[in-house]
Amino acid sequence: MARSNTLAARRDFLKFLAASPYVAALGGVAAFLPEGVLAQNPPDSSGVITDPAQAFAVFDFEEAAHRKVPAGHWAYMASGVDDDATLRANREAFQHVQLRPRRLRDATHVDMRVELFGTVYNSPIFLCPTGGERSFHPGGELAVARAAQARGTLQILSTMTSTPVEEVNQALGRPTWYQLYAPDSWDVCEKLLRRVEASGCSVIALTVDVTTGRNLETYSRTRPKDLHQCAACHDSEPGRSAKEHPMYDGINMTGVNSVNPAMDWAFVDRLRKFWRGTLLLKGIDTREDARLCVEHGLDGILVSNHGGRATETARATLEALPEIVDEVRNRLPVLVDSGFRRGTDVFKALALGAKAVGIGRPFLWGLGAFGQAGVDRVIDILQGELHLAMANCGTRTLAEITRAYVATPDWKL
Repeated sequence: MARSNTLAARRDFLKFLAASPYVAALGGVAAFLPEGVLAQNPPDSSGVITDPAQAFAVFDFEEAAHRKVPAGHWAYMASGVDDDATLRANREAFQHVQLRPRRLRDATHVDMRVELFGTVYNSPIFLCPTGGERSFHPGGELAVARAAQARGTLQILSTMTSTPVEEVNQALGRPTWYQLYAPDSWDVCEKLLRRVEASGCSVIALTVDVTTGRNLETYSRTRPKDLHQCAACHDSEPGRSAKEHPMYDGINMTGVNSVNPAMDWAFVDRLRKFWRGTLLLKGIDTREDARLCVEHGLDGILVSNHGGRATETARATLEALPEIVDEVRNRLPVLVDSGFRRGTDVFKALALGAKAVGIGRPFLWGLGAFGQAGVDRVIDILQGELHLAMANCGTRTLAEITRAYVATPDWKL
């Protein structure tokens, strides 16, 4: 009985912390606990949410999803590269950006809408491309699309989608943006792009940060040792077989790699000439490459380190963001992802110059735990937190959010 009471008290205290805007501003519940305690001491089953409505914060979905998603799939999604230093840096960076709220501003009406390449979305929070979403829930990309449609949210679809783009667009009610892993065959690349264009997609985000591979050490250490059960779905490492990905259907992938280690700016120029729609680069994190994006006629930049799953830079995208924004000087929009978990996190990125902010693992937690309803609730929570942050800081529109609303005493901006 004493242990039960202690656990109940601990759960109540964590829920109190999760609901506090002051805790959110300081980096969330994790900032108040020893490193790793949440992962090493998960709550007992009575403390795991059983309904999306029970969630106070997106973190509440993590353990609920962990208990439902197959162990190998969970290990692949949750891990970073090398020592996971970049994975941790993405979260730790928010503690180095402080809010500077302005008081006595009428915040009766807060407008979170954002226009991106001719389409208006209900908020600047978008859903990042994540491969094989059916590995987390049978509804997969369709469940995500329906939640995005209900919340007026931008969805970016991965080349490694487990559901064809045509079906996802139908569920979303409009074309997604399409994230492109450019294969090392231009002929295959053209075939992919023609199919994407025919489906109605007009925005491509070319990923440039994992063209030469990555060291998924934590995944290799934490995945199940017996992989025989995986053979039913995979004939190689997750994500590496074209047979798993319907976007390659009808395309001869013999001898073709799904990523191109020889990709360079000449390739970008060729792609820019071929693709008649909007073209962004995903994975830019230095001012030098941002300058080249402008010079090569790109339409936008997505500052990303693949959620800590590309190069082990140990540098957060939030820290890289200001130099890129300063370099492009409003000549093209700058988006950012990696590590965002709170509405205050999103606000900080907007204040540092981002046009929109992407989430990845949080909506996968929602998907893995409850399917479409979980994704919907994750978006709902983050949009609500951003709305509150904007109101509390005295900003009624996204255009009003500037660097005047944040302080970065530890960074030289």
